[in-house]
Amino acid sequence: MLTILGFAMIATFLVLIMTKKMSPIAALVLIPALFCVAVGQGAQLGDYVIEGVGNLAPTAAMLMFAIVYFGVMIDVGLFDPIVRGILKFCRADPMRIVVGTAVLAAIVSLDGDGSTTFMITVSAMYPLYKRLKMSLVVMTGVAATANGVMNTLPWGGPTARAATALKLDASEIFVPMIPALAMGLLAVFVLAYVLGLRERKRLGMLTLDEALAREPEQETVSTGAGSTRGTGGTGGEDRLRKDASASGGGTGTGTDADPDPDPEDEADDDGFQGLDPNRSTLRPKLYWFNAGLTAALLTAMIMELMPIPVLFLLGAALALTVNFPHMPDQRARIAAHADNVLNVSGMVFAAAVFTGVLTGTGMVENMADWVVGAVPDAMGPHMAIVTGLLSLPLTYFMSNDGFYFGVLPVLAEAGAAHGVSPLEIARASLAGQALHMSSPLVPAVYVLVGMAKVEFGDHTRFTVKWAILTSLVVLAAGVLFGIM
Repeated sequence: MLTILGFAMIATFLVLIMTKKMSPIAALVLIPALFCVAVGQGAQLGDYVIEGVGNLAPTAAMLMFAIVYFGVMIDVGLFDPIVRGILKFCRADPMRIVVGTAVLAAIVSLDGDGSTTFMITVSAMYPLYKRLKMSLVVMTGVAATANGVMNTLPWGGPTARAATALKLDASEIFVPMIPALAMGLLAVFVLAYVLGLRERKRLGMLTLDEALAREPEQETVSTGAGSTRGTGGTGGEDRLRKDASASGGGTGTGTDADPDPDPEDEADDDGFQGLDPNRSTLRPKLYWFNAGLTAALLTAMIMELMPIPVLFLLGAALALTVNFPHMPDQRARIAAHADNVLNVSGMVFAAAVFTGVLTGTGMVENMADWVVGAVPDAMGPHMAIVTGLLSLPLTYFMSNDGFYFGVLPVLAEAGAAHGVSPLEIARASLAGQALHMSSPLVPAVYVLVGMAKVEFGDHTRFTVKWAILTSLVVLAAGVLFGIM
């Protein structure tokens, strides 16, 4: 019964958010609460939620201060040279811009943190997509899939979890997987090329001067979590709203737009901060300080010198103090990014309700046991392939911790009974990571869609099919190369 209800809860959640019958926050809270009562454990709902919130609180804290930190870095112009460089390289060609998105996301993913990757990628690429009226779901889909492939780096999380769960060396798992992962990354670049050609066909090509001269369209941005409307419409088309509004100094309060805005007014348009050279928040004299601080922060994060939430807390405080020494300016910068902070952190805590109920009621355990038990004995000698295929839905519908520490040891034991080594099982388990990064249980995906102003349901509909294809490419390459 728990197995059926677990699958029903997940299916109900996905249907409601993909059809936009409920917002993700409401669905993440109300659906698991109803199913918790349905399984007769309503009295324990509070305990499950508190446990889930406790588990995700460090992640929420990290995201809150990371958004403030990178928001300040955008304000002061740290990423402006990147945006200008990419625009010049891409020559206002939609195909090159989409491929550039994939390359940038893959490079930034070397730091091992999805949230950081998405914040930097969206900060750099969002103005280009808006300026050329490109589909924002193309940007989020390509960035998420590229990051999913790169998430298999030993310091990214899944490889370390697999090594820990099966008592293996992480390098023995990862190094032989490099050819298969390279094929997966190549698949992402090919996907970006194809999607870029489709955008080029839809929009045409502009010269650099034409792109810079094009009048940006503004969009209505309301205050409050979840109130920013996505612009990545269905069918991959970017339906920009023509309700022009100014950002009111970055607080998100809409006002009537000036039909002939001056540079200072245009600087407040959140869609073009990365391109406007006249905004008052720029700190060109502190550019190298900010670049050094960001490099030091990412280095400390990779070397695990301190917990990531603490690093971003210290980094945000230092960035605000040095760049904006006056208290009113600091308050203005915090207020400018309050919508993103509230939206993302609220989503994380709402997800804590979902994961808390899913785990606390025993649904996850029963679902995993059912899936493993459904594998025919005849598939025993092919348990590596079975593990790879199962990693797609299981890492999408549950956390990496739940899959790697709860399910993977069972799969490895079943494989060992048929002569399949734990190393092959561990490598195969990484195949589903391209899909995992768009899971509603991954907090970083809410950073991605929130900063890009894309509805989560639109992102899911567009991305899942391409992410599944990429994961299958990784799995097929692994089999072809004899890695699993």
